[in-house]
Amino acid sequence: MGKGLVILLLLGGKIFAQHENLCKAVDDIAAIERNSFQRSHSVNRSQASSNFQVTYYRCVWDIDPAIRYIKGSVTSHFVTSTSSNTISFDLASQLTVDSVYYHGNKILFSRSTDLLQINFPSRIQSGQKDSVTIFYQGIPANTAFGSFNQTTHGDVPVLWTLSEPYGSKDWWPCRNGLDDKADSIDIIISCPNLYKASSNGLLISEDDSGLTRIAVYKHRYPIASYLVAFAVTNFKVLNHIVELGTANLPVITYCYPESENIFQQNTPKVLQQLSLFHEYFGAYPFLREKYGHTQFSWGGGMEHQTNSFIVTPDENLMAHELAHQWFGDKITCGSWQDIWLNEGFATYLSYFYFEKSNPANHINRLRNLNISITNSPGGSVWVDDTTNVGRIFNSRLSYNKGAYLLHMLRWVLGDTLFFRGIRQYIADPKLAYGFARTNDLKRNLEQVSGKNLTEFFKDWYAGQGYPSYTVKWNQDNNHNALLSVSQTTSHPSADFFEMPLALKFKSGSQEKTVVVDNTKNNEFFLEPIGFKADTVIIDPEYWILSRSNVSVKDITLTIPASDYEINVFPVPASSNTVTLSVTNSVSATMSLRLFNTMGQLVWQQQVSTTAPVELIQINISKLSAGVYLLRVDAGSFKTTRHIIKN
Repeated sequence: MGKGLVILLLLGGKIFAQHENLCKAVDDIAAIERNSFQRSHSVNRSQASSNFQVTYYRCVWDIDPAIRYIKGSVTSHFVTSTSSNTISFDLASQLTVDSVYYHGNKILFSRSTDLLQINFPSRIQSGQKDSVTIFYQGIPANTAFGSFNQTTHGDVPVLWTLSEPYGSKDWWPCRNGLDDKADSIDIIISCPNLYKASSNGLLISEDDSGLTRIAVYKHRYPIASYLVAFAVTNFKVLNHIVELGTANLPVITYCYPESENIFQQNTPKVLQQLSLFHEYFGAYPFLREKYGHTQFSWGGGMEHQTNSFIVTPDENLMAHELAHQWFGDKITCGSWQDIWLNEGFATYLSYFYFEKSNPANHINRLRNLNISITNSPGGSVWVDDTTNVGRIFNSRLSYNKGAYLLHMLRWVLGDTLFFRGIRQYIADPKLAYGFARTNDLKRNLEQVSGKNLTEFFKDWYAGQGYPSYTVKWNQDNNHNALLSVSQTTSHPSADFFEMPLALKFKSGSQEKTVVVDNTKNNEFFLEPIGFKADTVIIDPEYWILSRSNVSVKDITLTIPASDYEINVFPVPASSNTVTLSVTNSVSATMSLRLFNTMGQLVWQQQVSTTAPVELIQINISKLSAGVYLLRVDAGSFKTTRHIIKN
């Protein structure tokens, strides 16, 4: 979900909304969403019974945007999971249920707070497919920026819905949790014929032959209840097409007439975003139908499936909501504890879009994102209180730190494995068009990369805070750099962050960046630089979430006695040799073993080290291209290093 920055100026008793600088920063998207949600939603989660799964909804609604009221029926097709003579839907107590029909006959029902229990005339057996139709009406609770909203643009009324996280029950009977998606949905909306209705999926027909306009929408993909939405006002409809592979995807905009020009000007940007995300993250998830925007009167955006509701076509906001079609809609977080799988991904994909479209400003954007997260010492990506909407939609943690977590995964895995792993995650048949938890993402990334990411997720997802690095360095007469790397952490939940650390050596017009695999505190490295440096910059491209880093030249720097340090020099594309530098102060016998990604031993050798610094070469000419794990054992000293043969 995305939000924009709407500045309200109170002048002479009148309110003026300024949109010129809307949503220029991701911080804006999260903050307004969070504030709006805090005003709009209670913490009541789904109370619907767990003894059935909905397979299809047919929603028929009679709407007049000038009147805050909903009237209609919802037919739910379902499959029972246990034998029972009752099922229960979520439905706010403010709405009146007129009748419930089952197999053409009225049946009994009962109400309690925000719950509708259906009482069938006989027991329904486990695994049985069935359906029930609920006729209802009423005035949904007025919750300011809540789930069922009546506002105006100019003097024209507009009515729209927004249900994340717990608001679907406020205006329609459904299962309101993160454990059920209907396989498909039909939405039929009747409204006065001077208005148009916008909703999920494809517009199949629109009949305005009389005083009433009837719009029929069909959506044939699984959908969570909070992603179902509609809006009604005097929309102007704009049509575009984007070519995605061999498919031509309709991109349909419903905007206020006074906003037509800005939507016409800015929609080409979302066409570019569609092409980029389609290329890097897999096919647009709803390729058989459409993507589109519907303008509404809220402070930002909401990723309703196939149809994002946005306040204005800001480039960042459009990228954020579009990204949700993959991350949030196709795969939905299976718990609000894991909202970062929605919001962290959407935030990061907007950064990725600007990295490609405006690379000159990429480092500045990352620097600002880093600062926004590290302004406080604690806080985890994992949501520890899902009853608190403000905590779920916390901008610093769920959005920004979630995005940076992905950025760091890209650094740890490298571009090829990272994007391959994300594509496997989004296509995972256990998850696609369903729900996922953080361990599902971890599992896919580990399968693709061969890396164990347990420590990474322990530190960066469940843990809190960030490291502050201190790098001491010195050079010998051959311009080899001796490095001592240490870190302190901002929060006790993580005692050490194991990360590859980039260090840029500079002198005049010369510079060289080396990457050291920092796996413990006060770790020593020896790196060939090739020139006499005067400056070392820590993490120059902001790959790691950190703060208050210090680099200092220390001419007294020496390696502690009885300490081993192993460094693997990068393998040139044309080389079949891996070079290791081994730093130690005592003679010893060292065991070197090389494993492939299947865990099979492909090479081993015993090496005796006598000099303080030795170079050891491994011939890999007979190995196929790929990733290998080098295991080093020398008494109590043990370490591993990754080797990539191109």
